Amino acid sequence: MIKQIKSSKVNPDVSSVECKKQLLPVRDSLDILNGKWKLPIIIALSFGRKRFKVIEREVKGITAKMLSKELKDLEMNKLVKRTVYDTKPVTVEYELTEYGKTLDDVIDALRDWGVKHRNKILGKPKK
Repeated sequence: MIKQIKSSKVNPDVSSVECKKQLLPVRDSLDILNGKWKLPIIIALSFGRKRFKVIEREVKGITAKMLSKELKDLEMNKLVKRTVYDTKPVTVEYELTEYGKTLDDVIDALRDWGVKHRNKILGKPKK
């Protein structure tokens, strides 16, 4: 969409409206995924259902308190599902919802861009 807007000659008023239309959903997305921990948690869960302690080990540097907060936020936004099993002791597992799995392409695009950016900044050749 942005390429289409750039390639056409648009008057400034229309351009401003289009900019706002583009910016709103991007801001919404960033509000949900913002922060140091949400994407690493989502990436950890993209490999399957996990218990709290496993996620805590895989997401290096996160505290239990922060992980709990971030998982609640992700659950509230319907990206993560929390399942409590009636065992002794109680077992709790987290997994991406079907909606959460829709972020796979977004994460792939971010990873690909990150590799290109790192190579550009560090001057490494393309492979």
